[in-house]
Amino acid sequence: MRFLVAFLFAFRLVQICSASALTLWYLQPARSGMNEALAIGNGHMGGLLFGAPDLEHVNITEDGFWTGGENPSGQDGTMGNYQTFGDAAVLLPAHTNAVNYRRELDIGTALSRVSYEAGGVKYQREFFCSHPAGVLVARFSADKPGSYTGQIELRDSHGASTVVWTNRLTAAGVLDNGLKYEWQIVVVPEGGSVESNGTSLAFSRCDGLTLLIAAGTDYAMDYTNHYRGQDPHKRLTALLKAASEKSYDALEQEHEADFWSLFDRVTLDLGPSSAAQRGLPTDQRHLEAFQKIDPELERLLFQYGRYLLISCSRPGGLPANLQGLWNDRNDPPWHSDYHANINVEMNYWPAEPTALPECQLPFFDLIDSQLPAWRKATAASPEFKTPSGEMSARGFAIRTSHNIYGGMGWKWDKTANAWYCRHFWEHYDFTRDKDFLRNTAYPIMKETCEFWEDHLETLPDGRLVVPKGWSPEHGPTEDGVSYNQEIVWDLFDNYVRAADALGIDGEYRDKIAAMRDKLLAPGIGSWGQLLEWRTEKTNSEPGRLELDTRDDHHRHTSHLFAVYPGHQITPATTPALAAAAKVSLDARGISPDSDVREWSFAWRTALYARLGDGDDAHKMLQQLFSGRNTCPNLFGLHPPMQMDGNFGITAGIAEMLVQSQDGEIQLLPALPTVWPEGSVKGLRARGGFEVDESWKEGKLAGASIRATAPTTARVRYGAKTVDFSVAPGKPVTLDGSLKRTGE
Repeated sequence: MRFLVAFLFAFRLVQICSASALTLWYLQPARSGMNEALAIGNGHMGGLLFGAPDLEHVNITEDGFWTGGENPSGQDGTMGNYQTFGDAAVLLPAHTNAVNYRRELDIGTALSRVSYEAGGVKYQREFFCSHPAGVLVARFSADKPGSYTGQIELRDSHGASTVVWTNRLTAAGVLDNGLKYEWQIVVVPEGGSVESNGTSLAFSRCDGLTLLIAAGTDYAMDYTNHYRGQDPHKRLTALLKAASEKSYDALEQEHEADFWSLFDRVTLDLGPSSAAQRGLPTDQRHLEAFQKIDPELERLLFQYGRYLLISCSRPGGLPANLQGLWNDRNDPPWHSDYHANINVEMNYWPAEPTALPECQLPFFDLIDSQLPAWRKATAASPEFKTPSGEMSARGFAIRTSHNIYGGMGWKWDKTANAWYCRHFWEHYDFTRDKDFLRNTAYPIMKETCEFWEDHLETLPDGRLVVPKGWSPEHGPTEDGVSYNQEIVWDLFDNYVRAADALGIDGEYRDKIAAMRDKLLAPGIGSWGQLLEWRTEKTNSEPGRLELDTRDDHHRHTSHLFAVYPGHQITPATTPALAAAAKVSLDARGISPDSDVREWSFAWRTALYARLGDGDDAHKMLQQLFSGRNTCPNLFGLHPPMQMDGNFGITAGIAEMLVQSQDGEIQLLPALPTVWPEGSVKGLRARGGFEVDESWKEGKLAGASIRATAPTTARVRYGAKTVDFSVAPGKPVTLDGSLKRTGE
């Protein structure tokens, strides 16, 4: 028994030490808004923390807080914007001239802290946003009693009046679109006194303070009720009542246990960094990491994407938008919306391979809730007349941008419907949840196949093409654009697999399979590149880069969808097309003079990984540490800030270590030379598998494969493959030569 207790203690100590290495830390408060503030969230509500000693302000967001509506015009400027509630401000006028300052976010525990000394007193603040309690918690403590005197304000971004009652601040209002919103702050003092000061709360000589914050709207993912539900007041009041009846320690323990149940599924070791690297604050360290390899910071960047996804996308809420969950202004860039031509999809690339499948469920819920409005807009659009001249009667399409009310804006991204379907299929392919496939994924996949059955055009040679498509975000509009062709091929291929898995719709399945095989495939151009358009482009418009030439350094690599996230082009199954894809990818380049962005490098990391080029994949990863591509708080910097690159690079690193798109589990398919030793535990593979692996001197040292149901696995390392049966609860362990061990 003593041995067991000692083991558990040692195991927890290892966890704590491991978590402490996953900390962003700074020697000064945040100054420039979202580029420096530290983010916490419970999947539904978020907080941005700034940390000034004399004025702490927590910017509050909630995922359903949107202006706009169904937007039948399709104009981008009338679609509405994601909003911010405003700031919960704690004024501490005596806390000037602070010394020994430190601000940090431990992504291993989802806790943020601020510490400093002022007037001979040591102060600490601790913040977390609890998913179980549904509230944001902030605790202010000191090493001497009676040290807190100041004021708490609720600064509503829409000008709503603050109501003060005992120890509670409340603001509520209605947006122009009729959306009701409310937020409340409950103050729990330790010693001293708290009293109303007009529209704020004044506190005097308190030993400490705990703030509980809740925010919400009457938004509901329900088209039949115009996306409206219950007034948020009763729900918020109940959440705060329940939270205030628990101790701070109980709230923290409940929060950490919930967070760890997701975060701890995957661990990664890429080797040690130097003591000098560890000694740098994050805003300096990430710039150094752009110049010199910093394995532990690369590990942190991988886990940061998982931390952010857990924090901004949980079941029952809305999916991550362009800024995840966080927003400090009411006119955010690009509305802080959902961009369908890669951005929202990239947000969810890491969900399945890094063991966070439930974090993707909000994306499916949002899509399902928007379908009635999207179908109506598609049926009314002359752009979607069928080849016979009829208006669209089946399915839906999506514009490049959309909100949460069925409204869309800007250019139609015709095949985004099929790209969205890829995520439904991937969720099944990784989890093997047949109820999800049957009841949720399959109906939408089939409806989208029906849409493309109605809209594809037939060339004289019998090949099928998407009419009047576009390669985001440049080039001409024409038939048979590679981006569109590849995505429809992906839809049809995944639909065939779905029908086979369910054993239904055999006749329609065969029809779609035949159409898939007739789709025009991308060609190879004069300098060996994968063609982005149906025919090679040699002339450019005045002032534009040449298209389909080595001088085209556009940020998008849309025509490489078939490499990643798709599976139509692989080195094993289509070597000539894979070689052409690499020529195109190399030509896009990474020049600072080009318009390549943070998410571009994340995508290119995954693309090089799929092509088996670990060293170039790592070069793309390292670009994320440039001050041009990453904010001081490690948010992606487009500029301005957006978060898809944070999620995308997590997925890209996972692709470097484990792949499974060819019906086999590939171990270390793109290991870079700069990671000679390391290990990863808990990555997921298609087919319902979980994978651990370790490597030494750049070679596989061992692996463990687990399965959720009885099945057969094919595992590849380099040129060698092995097949074996896997039973639930009985992992198969392999050595570096793929020989089974432990038998």
